[in-house]
Amino acid sequence: MIDLKNKKVLITGSSRGIGAEIAKKMAALGAEVTINYANSQTRAEKVKKEIEDNGGRAHVVQADVSDFDQAAELVKTAYKKMDGLNVLINNAGITSDKLILRMKEDDWDSVLNINLKGVFNCTKNAVRYLLKAENGKLINLSSVVGINGNAGQANYSAAKAGIIGFTKTMAKELASKGVCSNAVAPGFIDTDMTEGLSDKVKENIISQVPLARLGQAEEVADLVSFLASNNANYINGEVIKIDGGMGA
Repeated sequence: MIDLKNKKVLITGSSRGIGAEIAKKMAALGAEVTINYANSQTRAEKVKKEIEDNGGRAHVVQADVSDFDQAAELVKTAYKKMDGLNVLINNAGITSDKLILRMKEDDWDSVLNINLKGVFNCTKNAVRYLLKAENGKLINLSSVVGINGNAGQANYSAAKAGIIGFTKTMAKELASKGVCSNAVAPGFIDTDMTEGLSDKVKENIISQVPLARLGQAEEVADLVSFLASNNANYINGEVIKIDGGMGA
């Protein structure tokens, strides 16, 4: 049984997709959560309302995590609203897919700034709270393409690979204070990021997955919730794939 009572959790990029499902799942398991969004206030407030309608506790804070000062304010505000911070989940991310021949500098910079620099920005500002917390947890959302690469995603793959290296380093730096740092590497998950793919592309993806289907955001949320719980207090420095066996 996963119990997240008394956990104070900040989830970046949680107005939609995997982040929203993580927020809802963790709140349902007893955590108090802070939902972060960059532009989608309406969606963030909808997630908050759904959580509260189910008896949970949630807050909403706007911030662009690629901006260091905004990330600092996000963490500070979340800490004040929840009167604590036990768990940071770095989930915020975007894609801007192009083959390297067509990829522009802005395509590279925007993805790296949000997906990787955002992880540094939020962790740097949250670590003081995590170190003071009992059984603090840092959970970073990477991707199987950060392990295997993927044509047309040099920027996204590089950012997600960087997250893995960052996570393993945090596992060594923070463990002496009881903070566990882990990365979750989803495969192809059925979210709005994959909705735009053609049926042919989806069929090709599914043909590579032994379970013969896309993953669900709720399944990723289940894994993240486990890692945030006291059931996972001896799991540290791991990269856990959730990809239906695609990378086996």
